[in-house]
Amino acid sequence: MRGATKIGVSLIAALGALWWNIAAAQTVKIGLINTYSGPMASNGDQIQKAVDLYMKLNESKLPKGVKLEIIKRDDTGINPETAKRLAQELIVREKVDLLTGVVWTPNAAAIAPLTAEAKVPFIIMNAGTAMLTTLSPYIARTSFTLWQSSYPMGDWAAKKYKSAYVAVADYGPGRDAQDAFIKAFKAGGGTIVGAVRMPPPTSDFAPYLQRVKDAKPDALFVFVPAGKSATALMKGFGELGLSQAGIKLIGPGDITTDEELPNMGDVPLGVVTMFHYSAAGDRPANKTFVAEWKKAYGPNSWPNFISAGAWDAMQAIFDAVIQQKGNVTADKTMAIWKGWKNPNSPRGPISIDPETRDIIQNEYIREVRRVGGVLANVELETIKAVKDPWKEITGKK
Repeated sequence: MRGATKIGVSLIAALGALWWNIAAAQTVKIGLINTYSGPMASNGDQIQKAVDLYMKLNESKLPKGVKLEIIKRDDTGINPETAKRLAQELIVREKVDLLTGVVWTPNAAAIAPLTAEAKVPFIIMNAGTAMLTTLSPYIARTSFTLWQSSYPMGDWAAKKYKSAYVAVADYGPGRDAQDAFIKAFKAGGGTIVGAVRMPPPTSDFAPYLQRVKDAKPDALFVFVPAGKSATALMKGFGELGLSQAGIKLIGPGDITTDEELPNMGDVPLGVVTMFHYSAAGDRPANKTFVAEWKKAYGPNSWPNFISAGAWDAMQAIFDAVIQQKGNVTADKTMAIWKGWKNPNSPRGPISIDPETRDIIQNEYIREVRRVGGVLANVELETIKAVKDPWKEITGKK
């Protein structure tokens, strides 16, 4: 009888241990809304590759018994209603703990109110219109704002050129880029001789570029979405002979995005951009990032700023999960992200501003040069720890 009691106690203990292990196991659900199809799917491909690579290299760092389940959804491009529906599905049906991804500003803006209503943290991997983080207290961003690159570019350009023409894609980031550049360029004494907004996405830039050529500015400041649109723009610039007409091409780094440089011919040589990331950046963390990328995706594959934003978002997610030991809550996650820092990002030291939940990062003056037989965005000057100028100027939080 006594032996039977011992067996019973042992069985109860074993069952208790099993129950504890099951209870201790924790799956954190991440809803990833991304662009997997459509004409701009290459941008979504950069996000997915960064997510996959980060998971492969870092999944073992999660607490014992904790795993991440990434639930993917395709918004197919600039489709705010689709993005909103997908976010609702992820929040209500899949009961995700966090949302992330999102290439496009209109999609992020459509998702924002849902994050506030449901109290679901949303960390933006790419969409770059400045006001997005003001739309919900449950949004943080690891990518950029167009004001961060375009405002200092306007200040820099005013010291080099007397006149400029501005051509931008007609949606949130383009309008931000235009407003930021013009404000800084005029403040520095420059003259804007013309401006045009172009529907995104488009591949026929000839009519717009002809207007620029006719206006004869010293410089053309341009923003279009990175990827195939940037390549089409560059080819149009070359075919119309704007460089030979004495017009200097400048802009944020979207127009010379790293992975598209091999497809642009020699037209980008000498183009100057302001941006927060270059695959050619001479930092140990970046060299490791690029090497791991090429190891995973092939020697001719390049990460770009979109993949850098996704990579850093994954680290912010991992840090939140690790600090909470897998028991993720919305308010604790947001508290962790406010003031989150990474001194060794591939792009240099970064942090999230606790007041705005937006990224603080270096901006680099880059020039496209031939390095080792390939075109590269070579970083020449550094502006350290740039906050979003729009929020600094307007006081928006």
